[in-house]
Amino acid sequence: MRDLTKYPFEIRPLDQDEGGGFLISYPDFTECISDGETPEEAIHNGLDALAETIAALEDLGLPVPEPRSGGSYSGRFVQRVPRSLHAKLAAQARQEGVSMNTLVTVILAEGVNMHEFKR
Repeated sequence: MRDLTKYPFEIRPLDQDEGGGFLISYPDFTECISDGETPEEAIHNGLDALAETIAALEDLGLPVPEPRSGGSYSGRFVQRVPRSLHAKLAAQARQEGVSMNTLVTVILAEGVNMHEFKR
């Protein structure tokens, strides 16, 4: 059985004209996307979509990519921040009812998307 949590994913907020919420996609599976009202819901729905995508590929006898390993990105990095920023992030995460990791992931994704948009 495959550990679906090993597959890298990208998550980004959707504009209101796109319906709002968050979109999740898997770079190794161009045909696999999902969404949700919150980042957590998008991740949950994304894992369901990924399982269905893998099952469909297997049913069709097509190759299923393995999760990236070796020189790939783990999806984990450690960043020290000032205590005041840590406190603000924790408070905002509590207010929005999400984990601080989820909040920071969304903030980083928004920043990366804005940077790419400006190019």
